[in-house]
Amino acid sequence: MSKLGLDFKKVKYARSLAKKIADDVQSFVDKRSTVSVERTICRLLGIDGIDENEVPLPNIVVDHIKEKGLLEQGAAFLLGNAVIETGLTPQEIAEKISKGDLDLSRVKVYSREKAEEALEPFVDDMIKRIQDNRRKRNEYLEKLGEGPQPYLYVIVATGNIYEDVVQAQAAARQGADIIAVIRTTGQSLLDYVPYGPTTEGFGGTMATQENFRIMRKALDEVGEEVGRYIRLVNYASGLCMPEIAAMGAMERLDVMLNDALYGILFRDINMKRTIIDQYFSRVINGFAGIIINTGEDNYLTTADAYEEAHTVLTSNFINEQLALIAGIPEEQMGLGHAFEMNPDLTNGFLYELAQAQMLREIFPKAPLKYMPPTKYMTGNIFKGHVQDALFNVVSIWTHQGIQLLGMLTEAIHTPFMSDRYLSIENARYIFNNLKDIGDEVEFKKDGIIQKRAQQVLDESIQLLEKMVQDGLFVSLSKGTFANIKRPIDGGKGLDGVFEKGKNYFNPFVKRMLEDERP
Repeated sequence: MSKLGLDFKKVKYARSLAKKIADDVQSFVDKRSTVSVERTICRLLGIDGIDENEVPLPNIVVDHIKEKGLLEQGAAFLLGNAVIETGLTPQEIAEKISKGDLDLSRVKVYSREKAEEALEPFVDDMIKRIQDNRRKRNEYLEKLGEGPQPYLYVIVATGNIYEDVVQAQAAARQGADIIAVIRTTGQSLLDYVPYGPTTEGFGGTMATQENFRIMRKALDEVGEEVGRYIRLVNYASGLCMPEIAAMGAMERLDVMLNDALYGILFRDINMKRTIIDQYFSRVINGFAGIIINTGEDNYLTTADAYEEAHTVLTSNFINEQLALIAGIPEEQMGLGHAFEMNPDLTNGFLYELAQAQMLREIFPKAPLKYMPPTKYMTGNIFKGHVQDALFNVVSIWTHQGIQLLGMLTEAIHTPFMSDRYLSIENARYIFNNLKDIGDEVEFKKDGIIQKRAQQVLDESIQLLEKMVQDGLFVSLSKGTFANIKRPIDGGKGLDGVFEKGKNYFNPFVKRMLEDERP
């Protein structure tokens, strides 16, 4: 029974509209690939490292293929031929290409079936590695357990991975369940992934595979100490979206910011590039058991949270359908929303409560990602702490899944360890005292809360109906989400999109959608 009096026939209809939009998108995706998808295939086949100029070997291989005019054949087909012809591993082939000792355009061409067969041992190795990581996570969860939902999620953002470790372990000891290593400003616009441990970053730390490994080890250590599993978050977004998903799968990350639309709207990355990249990145995350976080909360930082609430729900519906196509179960969908209404709005708390309860009822299995107030945080730390407290009340009341803790110093500076402690203390106090309020309190029939939720659902359906007619790309060009318009053939990265040729294959998608998930 819906506490909000929602008509679930309407919800079912909304999902059917979102599915049409997602299916239309997928028909576009299936015919195309990108340079970042090809670099990801290289990484999953075991290619790693950099050359003497610090250029990543996956970039060297794919740039070489592009220069030779062979991109439509795909990295896997060309590497498979080279494995047959040379007897070398993909890593050794990449090193030879880097030194100018091997030209893939001069390698004898075999059938696609032969190329697939040649790569099978390398594909098997990576599939096993990722499966073993899932088993390791499951073993930790069984041995140590974890904090209850809503998980308490805090950020570290020093720019130095070793300093991040100190802060992350301190946060875990203070009660955090999830640590997000914020990514350095601008990394989403780099068309390569930096290599090795990094100690300089602005507003965050570089996302590199070695940094992932360092933080994973540190959180496992502190998890043993505090007696609960601590989850690790990074960002599978930007121009290297699928590559970072692959690195996260290899190093046992637990949560990835992995939205289908965020890079288009907020980083001006070409929509075709992003939509293709998001599919493979989500296939990887689904197989690795990684919870994806979507970015609908960001819409409300550029658009009014009351007037545009329906766009958040609409995007949640679309993100859900795109995630299902990529093999992500509902239990791994951290669909995003936020407590971002103007605090001067009369009954704003009731509207926020309606919105959060509506999402909980419509997406009952999803570990919803709930974002704190940021837009209207002024630097008044006392008022800010109260705003965060109201946010915490809504969260426990409506059984949110992942609670990104508000910081009383939001809009002043990157949080100190003491700020995190106060935020964790605030949430734990409220979560304990109001633990079962959501099961005890019902909403007045046709009252403010029920009517608001029903209105948002109706407005979402109207928008979905329009989007079915326009398609996702045209809808984005019209500024449907976040009041931001993006041209279909504009933005960064379009030159990295290509149509697949007759020999093209991706050896990982089928395996990841069909193989065992421990």
